[in-house]
Amino acid sequence: MTRAAKFLIILSLILAAALAFAGAMLWQARADPVVRRADVTLPGLAPGARVRMVLLSDIHMGTLAMDGGRLHRIVEQVNALHPDLVMIAGDFIFGNAPGSADRLGAPLVGALQALRPHLGTVAVLGNHDHSTGPEQVRALLKRAGVTVLDNAATVRGPIVIGGIGDDYSHHAKIGPTLAATRATGRPFVLLTHSPDLAPQLPPDARLLLAGHTHCGQGMIRGHVLAPEVSHRGSRYRCGLVRDGARTVIVTAGLGTSGVPFRFNVPPDMWLVTLNGPESDAGVAGER
Repeated sequence: MTRAAKFLIILSLILAAALAFAGAMLWQARADPVVRRADVTLPGLAPGARVRMVLLSDIHMGTLAMDGGRLHRIVEQVNALHPDLVMIAGDFIFGNAPGSADRLGAPLVGALQALRPHLGTVAVLGNHDHSTGPEQVRALLKRAGVTVLDNAATVRGPIVIGGIGDDYSHHAKIGPTLAATRATGRPFVLLTHSPDLAPQLPPDARLLLAGHTHCGQGMIRGHVLAPEVSHRGSRYRCGLVRDGARTVIVTAGLGTSGVPFRFNVPPDMWLVTLNGPESDAGVAGER
């Protein structure tokens, strides 16, 4: 065998291995999301009361990792959990090109309008939504029956949801959002895209739900393969974080950004159960 032939064989093996690895990462990115669970005591909620919420984020419609068929399957998975509320923490559209929301909207609306929580679906926008056309994304979500909060609040059953604008793209207005939630006199939960604003919240903000980080999207031995998208390093990268009496939950999201791959970081959703004071003594969660 000539040296050239050996080189071609080695090169072919390397290319085959690279393609297999890429295929495996795409398969991980398109896998059904893991359902993670957390139980949180919410002060002010009636003793014995319970509210079940599903947290989703980072759909990123428009990549090989997310299409209408996959999102429909995820919606069926959510409906099977029978939540009272669905909370979506932004980044519905992939990319930064203006007009992408119009082009990618139909499969997004078709899937999201099949959600069936009896207290409704509430969302905030993410940085990609602001880049691709926030008004278009709001219009799409309205067609899907999703309530979009821009530094505002909405009452849902025994609680109020405060939706804070995305901190990463400089749309967060914490003060007005908190004023709107407190004006209802009900216990509240905060929803936002990037978790970076958590340290700016006052003590009575006991639960913050967020996305944005993708939990790193790719990890090897604890090291993130993609650039950090949090200004606070790894603190709010992933999962359930305790900030004193406050709980921050950051989902890995459903889609991908940059490349349509995941490695050792599966997509996930969170089933968060809010309990009145007599139902639970604190916070329990998977990670």
